[in-house]
Amino acid sequence: MKERFEEITGAEQKTGDGGPLDALIEFYRAFNAADMAGLEGVWFPGEAPSMDNPIGGIRRGWNEIAGGYVKLFGGAATVNVTFHDFTSQGGQEWHLFVGRERGKCRTANESLDVAFRTTRWFVRMDGAWRQLHHHGSVEDPEMLADYQKLIFGSSK
Repeated sequence: MKERFEEITGAEQKTGDGGPLDALIEFYRAFNAADMAGLEGVWFPGEAPSMDNPIGGIRRGWNEIAGGYVKLFGGAATVNVTFHDFTSQGGQEWHLFVGRERGKCRTANESLDVAFRTTRWFVRMDGAWRQLHHHGSVEDPEMLADYQKLIFGSSK
């Protein structure tokens, strides 16, 4: 019987079956560790993947997505999130996780609680699960404005 996770931080022990949940856990491990090689290993390569969120806008292809992560990880803010309140559904070649992220955005002088609605779509490629698409959105416009100030250093 598979272990059921109420939340994913990336620190969980993987199920070991090479399934989509292991890929999701690896994504959060890599993101929260600012591990670019780990993120590249989880994302679908080439021009096919896409990302759409309030910080990076629409990015298409791994190179654009990676550029957004490099900018985020190289800035003054550190972001750590936990995926929770999620559903998980899929087939043999695709898997969709839909839920919420909560966490902290910190700089040397400030800390902000963050919350996002999040969708992560994985597909099977050469026997491994790779993230093909991510969509994130924010319900609280004031939190988004404060988050953008911490990430970008001023209003966007």
